[in-house]
Amino acid sequence: MLDVLVIGAGPVGLACALESQRRGLAVAVVEKGALVNSIIGYPTNMEFFSTPELLEIGGYPFPTSHYKPLREDALDYYQRVARSEKLDLRLHERVLGLAGEQGNFVVTTDKGEIPCRNVVVATGFYDLPNPLNVPGEDLPHVSHYYKEPYLHVAQSVVVVGAKNSSAKAALQLTRAGARVTLIVRGPAVSDSVKYWIRPDLVNRIAEGKITAYFNTTIAAIRPGAVDVLTPEGPLAVPTDFVYALTGYHPDEALLGRLGVEPDPADEARAPLFDPATHETTQPGVFVAGTVCGGRATSRWFIENGRHHAQLIAARIAAREAVGVGVGIG
Repeated sequence: MLDVLVIGAGPVGLACALESQRRGLAVAVVEKGALVNSIIGYPTNMEFFSTPELLEIGGYPFPTSHYKPLREDALDYYQRVARSEKLDLRLHERVLGLAGEQGNFVVTTDKGEIPCRNVVVATGFYDLPNPLNVPGEDLPHVSHYYKEPYLHVAQSVVVVGAKNSSAKAALQLTRAGARVTLIVRGPAVSDSVKYWIRPDLVNRIAEGKITAYFNTTIAAIRPGAVDVLTPEGPLAVPTDFVYALTGYHPDEALLGRLGVEPDPADEARAPLFDPATHETTQPGVFVAGTVCGGRATSRWFIENGRHHAQLIAARIAAREAVGVGVGIG
């Protein structure tokens, strides 16, 4: 019987596990993919917007020669922390559901059952892309994840979206020799694009190196072309590959199976939880990290989500010391 089972082996999940373990609790981490699976899916050499000290967990210094760490720096750092803390990692094991009550839970996975007293859900959002819901979205030349530009030298590539991920992909692809067309639902490149990226993209559009269609939506994707609806009418954009970088969302179905209720007053469907302890309306089930924001995925990131670990660990440790406790509902 574990005191704590953490679902999700991302940075915040690891932080929750090590903070709980340091308080003398028996802890394991279960993860459907690899360690820090989402970061593995980030673009090659992606630069974090945060500085190293804001990505640290457990008091471990984040060594890097860069002012802002790269994806590869983070992959090395978090596995070193997990190894140093000797965390019980159960990787490539998918959680299916939850039965029982606080103090006597059973988490069902595709490999068996895990009994535990408390559950921490730190599943993030990066594994489920927001769909375009158009014909052809499932074709093999369409992807919701961008890795690197070199596959597309001398090819025509459509990039959908106008926020940070789309902007960086469009710029990298262009500089690698791809012919890039940017499809933007709104009237301009988003103001939320980082200040050092947005002018670069706007200037490349202005000089004609990137073709951009604003106030434009996609009607269908076909082999060799994307059908779009522009303010001037329908248009077929020739393309060899499509990157639909339209954002991502939490696994709401899994949250429901874990007894985590969304806030009916929140358009983003963020979970209901006590901000002082991060316990949900299901006693003994806690939420941590970006999953706390629901579909508003920019509310939390590593730099502020990592602090949830201390609140959760303190609550569980205090409860286990006396053997009682309730949730917020």
